Amino acid sequence: MTPQEMVERALELSGNDACVVLVDEGSTANLRFAGNTLTTNGVARSAQLTVISIAGQGVGVVSRSAVRDEQLADVVAAADAAARDAQPAEDARELVAGGAASPHWDEEVRPTDIGVYEGFAPALGDAFAAAQAGGRRLYGFAEHSLTSTFLGTSTGVRLRHDQPTGRLELNAKSADLKRSAWTGVSTPDFTDVDVAALDSALAQRLEWAKTRVDLPAGRYETLLPPSAVADLMIYLFWSAGARDALDGRSVFAKPGGGTRVGEQLARLPVSLSSDPGAAGIACAPFVTAHASSRQSSVFDNGLPLGPTDWINDGRLESLLQTRYSAELSGLPVTPGIDNLIMSGPEGGRSLEEMIASTRRGLLVTCLWYIREVDPQTLLVTGLTRDGVYLVEHGEVVGEVNNFRFNESPVDLLGRLTEVGAAGRTLPREWNDYFQRTIMPAVRVPDFNMSTVSQAS
Repeated sequence: MTPQEMVERALELSGNDACVVLVDEGSTANLRFAGNTLTTNGVARSAQLTVISIAGQGVGVVSRSAVRDEQLADVVAAADAAARDAQPAEDARELVAGGAASPHWDEEVRPTDIGVYEGFAPALGDAFAAAQAGGRRLYGFAEHSLTSTFLGTSTGVRLRHDQPTGRLELNAKSADLKRSAWTGVSTPDFTDVDVAALDSALAQRLEWAKTRVDLPAGRYETLLPPSAVADLMIYLFWSAGARDALDGRSVFAKPGGGTRVGEQLARLPVSLSSDPGAAGIACAPFVTAHASSRQSSVFDNGLPLGPTDWINDGRLESLLQTRYSAELSGLPVTPGIDNLIMSGPEGGRSLEEMIASTRRGLLVTCLWYIREVDPQTLLVTGLTRDGVYLVEHGEVVGEVNNFRFNESPVDLLGRLTEVGAAGRTLPREWNDYFQRTIMPAVRVPDFNMSTVSQAS
């Protein structure tokens, strides 16, 4: 069966009060390389069926991979049985009413393939040659995926979204493997990736690292590049659920009850938003919830999504809301969206210009191993990786040791002294889960490098 036929047949087979069916058809093409040599490449296909059956207010969810035609009835029967045995769901609502089907609903799924690298692969080969001639080694991978999601409900919803996702991680090492630098980019199709420019930037960082400066732990004026900012803001976004705030379990809980929506979080006019139609990072314009959680509801499947401000001019504007949590909070329904955009005042400078105006401070490459310490303040800890550099009088003078940091992304917003120009970036820590971001570099006057890390 085609994905469309599987949706229709599953809906027909369900004997309960209502039903939601999601079919995800995925394909991936990848290149992996090490030591200036391509090591592997390949393609893969995947398929997942999720049946959400509703009996009264009980919900049964069954997900299976690679379901064959003759297995479909068993999957639906299992979901129906689970719904009949379930306790009433607190988020139970009428399903979203159907409207016009997606214009491309009936079109065939066209998977990605290795041809997506037609222009990129030769450029990567040139970068290998340049790196070899320059005495450095390139490691990393390129990955492109295309996921077609089909959503059908017993109330007539028939929606489809085709999501292309690409990422490149590039790590350069010196010939003796003692110096390392990382960069990464996100891309919908690899036609906009400038491999030569990325390799040149890595070569410069390896040159900086020839001079080593050991520094103690402490608070330093720090320049965080877009990748590091993305990792911090994604964690803030994931923590911005209205239910947790209402229950007093998060940094967005208001003392005494309620949420902090409406409070000023930043002195600078910082904005954090999501937009399904944002150029270069477009994502699904409707809710696709495979299971209910504190931040999502299967009953909201098919709900339209539009541009949403989470923080506007430094003020907390919205939290992640289902229809159920919106009734509890009295705030608008603002479901999660699969991209994130941060911006500051108009005329933000480039990272290079920010470096040039720095009297003394640290330039971080990226963050990793970020873990939550205290949800009440959203204090997180993590490590720097692949290059922390000392800037003096507008110039990078050498590489310093790595640090463990302790910071709250929310508190950080209130201490920013500069927000640079925003551009599409790839988070280092979270790019397995969240890749579509537009972020600026930022200047923090007192970033807390809490201890020296022995990682190298």
